[in-house]
Amino acid sequence: MKFAISVAALAMVLAASPALAAPAQPTAGDAEAFVARAEKELSDYTVDASRMSWINATYITDDTDALAAKFGAQGTEMAVRFALEAAKYQKVSGLSPDVKRKLDILRGGIVLPAPTTPGAAAELNAIATKLQSSYGKGKGTLNGKPINGSDIEAEMGTNRNPAQLQEMWTSWHDNVGTPMKQDYARLVEIANKGAVELGYKDVGAMWRSQYDMPADEFAALTDKLWKQVKPLYDELHCYTRTKLNEKYGARVQPASGPIRADLLGNMWAQEWGNIYDVVAPKGAGDLGFDTTDLLAAKGYDPLKMVKTGEGFFSSLGFAPLPESFWQRSMITKPQDREVVCHASAWDIDNKDDLRIKMCTKVNGDDFVTIHHELGHNYYQRAYNKQPFLYLNGANDGFHEAIGDMVALSITPDYLVQIGLLDPAKVPSADKDIGLLLRQAMDKVAFLPFGLLVDKWRWGVFNGSIKPQGYNDAWTSLRLQYQGITPPVDRPDGAFDPGAKFHIPGNTPYTRYFLARLLQFQFYKAACDISGWKGPLHRCSFYGNKEVGQRLNAMLEMGASKPWPDALQAFTGSREMSGEAMIEYFAPLQAWLKEQNKGKQCGW
Repeated sequence: MKFAISVAALAMVLAASPALAAPAQPTAGDAEAFVARAEKELSDYTVDASRMSWINATYITDDTDALAAKFGAQGTEMAVRFALEAAKYQKVSGLSPDVKRKLDILRGGIVLPAPTTPGAAAELNAIATKLQSSYGKGKGTLNGKPINGSDIEAEMGTNRNPAQLQEMWTSWHDNVGTPMKQDYARLVEIANKGAVELGYKDVGAMWRSQYDMPADEFAALTDKLWKQVKPLYDELHCYTRTKLNEKYGARVQPASGPIRADLLGNMWAQEWGNIYDVVAPKGAGDLGFDTTDLLAAKGYDPLKMVKTGEGFFSSLGFAPLPESFWQRSMITKPQDREVVCHASAWDIDNKDDLRIKMCTKVNGDDFVTIHHELGHNYYQRAYNKQPFLYLNGANDGFHEAIGDMVALSITPDYLVQIGLLDPAKVPSADKDIGLLLRQAMDKVAFLPFGLLVDKWRWGVFNGSIKPQGYNDAWTSLRLQYQGITPPVDRPDGAFDPGAKFHIPGNTPYTRYFLARLLQFQFYKAACDISGWKGPLHRCSFYGNKEVGQRLNAMLEMGASKPWPDALQAFTGSREMSGEAMIEYFAPLQAWLKEQNKGKQCGW
C-alpha cells in the first residue's frame, strides 16, 4: 500500500529524529528487520484507520471528522518516519530483491518530501496547506458575479456562449492560479532538497522512480505511448475543431490552428464529452436502447444492480463476495445523516472485509460505476495474501484500469446475456460511430492532458523550467500536446497551472494517463483469451472462466513484482501499449479521416 503523504507530520518526526538513527554501519539484516517492523506497524494501524475513515465517510459529524483527522495525522507521521529510515538502508550491500523493493516503496511513499534542516518541514507544510486552501476557496466570475469552482465546471459543460465561457476561464485562471506562483516556486525549492536527502535527483525523478525502471526510461516510455495514440487524437482534434468552427464562426474558432481552450466543455479542456451535442453526427444519438430505461423496465433496484455486477465476476469464476459485503456496504444514500456520496471501493481489514460506498440511483451511469468499483474490490481480495507493502496494484495505473476494463465490457451483447436487452433490439453497426465518438471525446481527448501535467512538473522540478517561465512553458506544452490555446493572451505574471487542482494539491498525474491506455490493453487481452472474433468495441467476455483465471493470476500478484511481470501474466506482453485503444476506436478513426478530408488538420 503506497501512501500519498503530505508534509503535515514531518516536523514532529524530525523533532524526534535521533530515534530514527539506523545502526552506524547498517547491514542487510538490519534492513530486513526494519522492513518487518514497518510492515507490522503499518498493518496494525491501517485496520483501525480504515474503520474510522469508513465511519467518517458514511456518518459525517464534527466528532467523526475530528477522529478521522487524528488517524490521518498518525498515518502521515508513521509513513514519513519510515521513509526517512528506509533511505538510510539504500546503499547497504547484500539486500535481497524483496527487501530492496519494500525499502523503495517505503522511501517513495512521500509525495512531497522535506529536508531535515530545521524549519523546512514546517515551511513546506504551511505552503502546501495554503496552496490547497487557496484553490478550495477560489472563485471566478460569470456576468461579473462571483462563482465557485464546482459551479464553473458545471456551467462550462453546458454553456455555449463564447463570451461567458471566456470570462469564466480567464477569471478562474487569474484569480486562482496567479497568486500561487511565488509560493509554488518556494515549495519546489524545498521539496527538491528533501528528495535529494532521500536519494533522488529531484521530486520529479522520485515520482518516476516508482515504476520499476530508471526515471529517465519511464519518461521515454510515456513519450512512446503517446506517439502510438497521437494519430487518433489528431483526427479527433481536427473533427472537433471543424464542428466548433461551424457552430461559432471563424471569429471565435478559426477553421485551422489550435482550438480555443474554453470551448471544449471543460475548464481545462481535458475531457470533451460535455460538448458531444456540438459534434454528434446526424442521427448518432439514437443507439436503439437506453440502459436506464431497461433497468427500470426490468424492475431493478440498487441492490439488484450490485448483485448483477457481482454476477459478472462470478461468471468469470471468481468466488462470491462475502456476506459481510452485503451487510456493511453503503449502497444507497441514508436518509438520516450526511455521507460522502462519491463512489468508492473499500478493503477494511486487508483480507475480506470488502465494501462499496455509493448513493446508487437506478440509471445507466451507476450501473457502469458499480461494475467499475467492484473491479477494485476483486483486485483487493485477489492480492490479500501478499505482505502488507504489496497490497496494491502493480503500478498506480493498474487499479483504475481494472475497473475501467470491466466497465468497457458492458456492451449490448452483455446486456442480452443477463436478460436486460432483447436480442432483436441490439443496435446495428451504423450506431457504433456515435457511441465510439462519445467515448473518445472523454477517453481519447484526455490523453495529452494526462501526459503534459507531469511533463510540466518534471521540467519544473529538474530546473529546466524556471519560475519566470512557468506559464509560458505550460501554455507551450498545452499547444504542443493538446493543440489548444488560451482564449486571451496571458499576462507575464500568470500561473495557469495553479488553476488545476492537482498542481497546488501536489498529486502525481501520470497514473491517469497510464490507466486510460491500460484499460484497453486489459480489455483486448480478455477478448482475445475469450476467442472474440467481432469488432473489439462490441466484445463481452462475460462467462469466460479462462479470462477469470488469467486475470486472477495478474491480480493476485498485487505490487509484489515489477509491473511488467503482472502485465505479462494477463496480456502475454511485458510492454504497456496504446495499440489496443487504436484497435478499439479503429472504426471511428476511419470515419474521422473521411470527415476530415480536405481539412487542414494539425496546428
